[in-house]
Amino acid sequence: MTDTFRLTLGQLNPVMGDLSGNAAKALAAWRQAREAGADMLALPEMFLTGYQPQDLVRKPAFVADATRHLNDLIAACADGPALGIGCPLWPAGAEKPYNAWVVAQDGKVLAEVVKHHLPNYKVFDEKRFFESGDVSGPYVVSGVRLGTPICEDAWFDDVAETLAETGAEILIVPNGSPYFRGKQDVRYGHMVARTVETGLPLAYLNLVGGQDDQVFDGASFVLNPHGELTHHLPAFEDAMVTVEFGRTADGWRARKGELAPQPEGPGADYRAMVVALRDYMAKAGFSQACLGLSGGVDSALVAAIATDALGPENVHCVMLPSRYTSDHSLEDAKGVADRLGVRLDTVGIAPAVAAMDEMLAPVFEGRAPDLTEENIQSRIRGMTMMAISNKLGSMLLTTGNKSEVAVGYATIYGDMAGGYNPVKDLYKTDLFEVCRWRNANHVDWFKGPAGEVMPVRVIDKPPTAELREDQRDEDSLPPYPVLDDILKRLIDGEASVSDVVAAGHARDTVKQVEKLIYLSEYKRFQSAPGARLSQRAFWLDRRYPIVNRWRDPS
Repeated sequence: MTDTFRLTLGQLNPVMGDLSGNAAKALAAWRQAREAGADMLALPEMFLTGYQPQDLVRKPAFVADATRHLNDLIAACADGPALGIGCPLWPAGAEKPYNAWVVAQDGKVLAEVVKHHLPNYKVFDEKRFFESGDVSGPYVVSGVRLGTPICEDAWFDDVAETLAETGAEILIVPNGSPYFRGKQDVRYGHMVARTVETGLPLAYLNLVGGQDDQVFDGASFVLNPHGELTHHLPAFEDAMVTVEFGRTADGWRARKGELAPQPEGPGADYRAMVVALRDYMAKAGFSQACLGLSGGVDSALVAAIATDALGPENVHCVMLPSRYTSDHSLEDAKGVADRLGVRLDTVGIAPAVAAMDEMLAPVFEGRAPDLTEENIQSRIRGMTMMAISNKLGSMLLTTGNKSEVAVGYATIYGDMAGGYNPVKDLYKTDLFEVCRWRNANHVDWFKGPAGEVMPVRVIDKPPTAELREDQRDEDSLPPYPVLDDILKRLIDGEASVSDVVAAGHARDTVKQVEKLIYLSEYKRFQSAPGARLSQRAFWLDRRYPIVNRWRDPS
């Protein structure tokens, strides 16, 4: 009877739909595990296909192709440790596939574990994509009985308890658990509960990397019974570790390993945005990004994120001044570009604005200038940046923060034009904190320079769109601390108007903000995707009808 079990955890980053690439990554990890003397390599949930595959996984040809790649991988991993890998399985006659985790060794399948609890909330819609399976029992690798609750199955007590009651000695939990602020504490709570209930050690293995709006932060960990933390992998990075479990009089226990420090607060959000943009670009086939650099804080932060994700040589910033652009804005845009080391071009939009004014004069005759003329400036900037994007083959990044996106303080087909928005789920007041964090911190895998990359004046000056003389955001909106508190209550907290008023806000202000939120739904429906940082990000977390006359009467 063996007294040591070596489990290699592969916290890795798959590419959606790249079956051959993901299989090759799995094979390389398996070889590394073999060299480490592991008994088994574990890879995360749905690693072979990428996660979440959405309706792609309901296409029979896709699942059949995944099955072919799985069989080839099993054959290639015949001489060495067992392999556990997440993939879809579609039995003959089933209406939908299973979210499964296949364990194989010696060229043969040892177990096909299927997910029982299918999450159907927030960004998850698994009941649409997958069939719920019966609870799977333990399987044996190198004489050790292992149980595998797949992701959501470990958030409830029944699957883990069933595995313990049927003889499991170690729990391996493969996950596709996306990041949101504070998510790690939620994971700890659930996994510690499973170790307390079962008395078993548990390895929590998570995906890492960006997929559309979602970011998988890795941060995998190992617990002994009663929540003793023995290993913690870094967040937002590929990592592999071989965990040694030793047999004791009280059962198997993980031997102590490394505990990587975990990011929190603004630093975690910033890393999530860097990884989200990096992977969205790379997985979509782009290496270069462009953006309009206005001299304001939003575009400065996006430029910093892009530089840390792609490197300064792959970021192209453009200043698009009009007659209303201040000298301070020109100086601040240059200050940001110089600090980051990125290319900065200047393309004045005054000739195009004059041409549009002349072209539309007959139609607009007798009507005073208003928001229309401001939006024309923004749309000329959007068209100009799209032309640069098309000509140079770079992806245009948009820069609207969540406060602006929420109330429609952005121009559709103007500054909203582009392929991705890294700060889409970051409220303005939180954005300031993230900027200050980046100025004071640097991580070794960031590709941008260390130090102050955004001049303090950019962060501290009053926000303005500079679309008319002496314009300030607060001319049209409540002060951002007030606005953001109202937005967080109405959107993130789903509070009623009366609840927000009771929290100290003027009812007229709350009703105006509520009105703007609902009226702007059509803009968000057409907006670029962006990194999800909260539990109420616009898109899958919050799905509202575009045409909607209801307003809270409270």
